Amino acid sequence: MDVGVIGTGVMGKNHVRVYSELKNVGDVIVYDINTDAAAEVAKNTGANVAGSIGDLFRQVDAVSICVPTQYHYDTALEAAQAGVHMLIEKPICMRSEEAIALCRNIPEELVVGVGHIERFNPIVQEIRRIIKDPVYVEIKRHNPASMRITGSSVVEDLMIHDIDILFNNCCFRGPYHLSCSGNDDICGALFDFENFPVYLSASRKASKKVRMVYIEEDDFTIEGDFMTQEVYVHRKPERYSHESDRYIQENVVEKVMVGKVEPLKMELSTFVRCAKEGREFPITPVQAIRNVQICEEIKQKCAKRSEMQQDARQFIETEGSL
Repeated sequence: MDVGVIGTGVMGKNHVRVYSELKNVGDVIVYDINTDAAAEVAKNTGANVAGSIGDLFRQVDAVSICVPTQYHYDTALEAAQAGVHMLIEKPICMRSEEAIALCRNIPEELVVGVGHIERFNPIVQEIRRIIKDPVYVEIKRHNPASMRITGSSVVEDLMIHDIDILFNNCCFRGPYHLSCSGNDDICGALFDFENFPVYLSASRKASKKVRMVYIEEDDFTIEGDFMTQEVYVHRKPERYSHESDRYIQENVVEKVMVGKVEPLKMELSTFVRCAKEGREFPITPVQAIRNVQICEEIKQKCAKRSEMQQDARQFIETEGSL
């Protein structure tokens, strides 16, 4: 199967690299409006360069769409009209209304997936296997500032990964009350489910890159690191004591055996296999639309809170001047 990559930015380069390493992929063709960037990526990976997006569609069976989010709708619509299977980098579109309109124009026979890459991180499946009845869940995703991000807030840039894990992989269901605070670069969102709270935080202002998940249950606590792909289970202390005015507890800590893999390689090999066999990709457009809708809910809550805080400040200043 011949595949294409549209867009040769950071993610596009990685897609080209991985496709070039997959044994079940034939030719890899790249296209970018920046022809020099496309030529450089092709030179480093052995890929071919398409002269136009239409030329690319005529040469491939499937394509990765790695353009900036604001161009996802138009690019994916062209791919659908060309009858090419596609993997759209997350988020599926800038707005949920665009994503819904896009899905209405995709033929049923096409395989369309969305690149929520953390779903292919091996610790996600391990944690899903372990959890039973959580009483508290926290996921942190903090980044130093990056020049590659344009036109999207930290919610659809970073937090959306954990929204996808929370609602589509860990299968938390039921109504929730949402409280949020933040801006384009920092956000905290508290989902209060019936039996436990889930707190998500994301930042593009950090000095340290953090990708962690923390889950408490009555009998144990789970800690996971998305980057090192390590999971630890802390069992309740077996012994409590005081020695020389010191409090001592003996915990049992288990390190879970995780088969470490490159999530992008798992994602793209799964996409190619699904496209070849005509099977549904694990992250569907319907799931991706729901992720965007939750992002929009969070951003609306943050904006409303910010507006209320501004009104409160203005009231205090007005009262103080009387």
